[in-house]
Amino acid sequence: MPRAEHGISREEISDSALKVLYRLNKAGFESYLVGGCVRDLMLGKIPKDFDVVTNATPEQIKGLFANCRLIGRRFRLAHIVFGREIIEVATFRGHHSVEESDNKLGQQNAQGQLVRDNVFGTIEEDAQRRDFTFNAMYYSVADFTVTDFARGRDAISKREVELIGDPETRYREDPVRMIRAIRFAAKLDMTITPRTGDPIPQLAHLLANIPPARLFEETLKLFLGGAGVATFKLLQQYGLLQPLFPQLAEALKTPDSRECQFILRVLENTDHRINSNQRVTPAFLYAALLWYPLEEHAQKLQAESGLSHYDAFNIAAGEVIHRQVQRIMIPKRFSTVIRDIWMLQQRLPRRFGRRAFQLLTHPKFRAAYDFLCVRGEIEGGDPLELADWWTQFQHAESAQQKKMLTALRQQEGGATRPRKRRRKVAPKRSDSNA
Repeated sequence: MPRAEHGISREEISDSALKVLYRLNKAGFESYLVGGCVRDLMLGKIPKDFDVVTNATPEQIKGLFANCRLIGRRFRLAHIVFGREIIEVATFRGHHSVEESDNKLGQQNAQGQLVRDNVFGTIEEDAQRRDFTFNAMYYSVADFTVTDFARGRDAISKREVELIGDPETRYREDPVRMIRAIRFAAKLDMTITPRTGDPIPQLAHLLANIPPARLFEETLKLFLGGAGVATFKLLQQYGLLQPLFPQLAEALKTPDSRECQFILRVLENTDHRINSNQRVTPAFLYAALLWYPLEEHAQKLQAESGLSHYDAFNIAAGEVIHRQVQRIMIPKRFSTVIRDIWMLQQRLPRRFGRRAFQLLTHPKFRAAYDFLCVRGEIEGGDPLELADWWTQFQHAESAQQKKMLTALRQQEGGATRPRKRRRKVAPKRSDSNA
């Protein structure tokens, strides 16, 4: 497609990406923008990042750029660093053969999953190795054309997510492609074609073979892309929630359950914040996803072992997080915040004396308060009353706050208890009066 047909302008492309393309071309290599950035530009969207593909090997790329570092064993990639921006450069992927397997350049495990993929090839082979048709479009800065190998432009016009190649084979090669199909459908407001979507429920168990650290990155893309609600519903539809969050399996069998409504409301709020360019933290989302499994496990521990509610809750929090990180890694900087949000749900009802003022100064008070508000909205009852009280208290003047605490003490019966009379002790008689 010449410039007049695809409408992509260099003004829409990152200066850093253009520098990489020009230098590779000047050194005698082919180079193209590829994948999501080309797709988004053709959709009229602003790409989040720019990926480059070339016939230069990773070592040749590193020789051209002093600001380059090579990463990955499964996929050998070059990251070219321009301040806070990173341009990812990959070498054209080729098809696997027995020779490459023997040389350990390309390897598959017993389930057909690619565990090593450093077989290089031509641009045509690279296009066949791409996952979805709209990601197999290549933009050249040399002649300003877009080459569409898999009818990606048709998929864009039909708003369809269509996998390249045999779906079962491609999903077995990399099970994360099932997650990516969901993400693109939700993010781009597209439908997954039956050929692409029908095998997913039967192959969902293959996600157990993916390293937990990689799944953490993928779930961030799933839920923090501004279309979390649509993503969650598609994950339910295609049976992908259970392999990602096994502890939610029972709770999510009923779509209109309290658990589902709670998670959907948190995702709705998260989508609104992201689309309004406000900050969000993955910790809040994970705290919501695992809240009801935590409550259930704490109640079970308390009933079976006779522990106090506080001790059972504390032990359950650690065990629920431990179980989850077996499937999806949660870095400590987030798991610590998750526990803070949970533990504050136990502390927020205790407001007497100076406790209310101390809680207001807690670094995670705002997150815990927001969490409580969503609980109140879904559960009603005590959580709703407590959320309303904290809403008034944190915005009240000092005198009003004292009145609220006094009223709370009276409500709890503290002011109506009769005060104990102090016994009068007769003064000791001095020796002079003996």
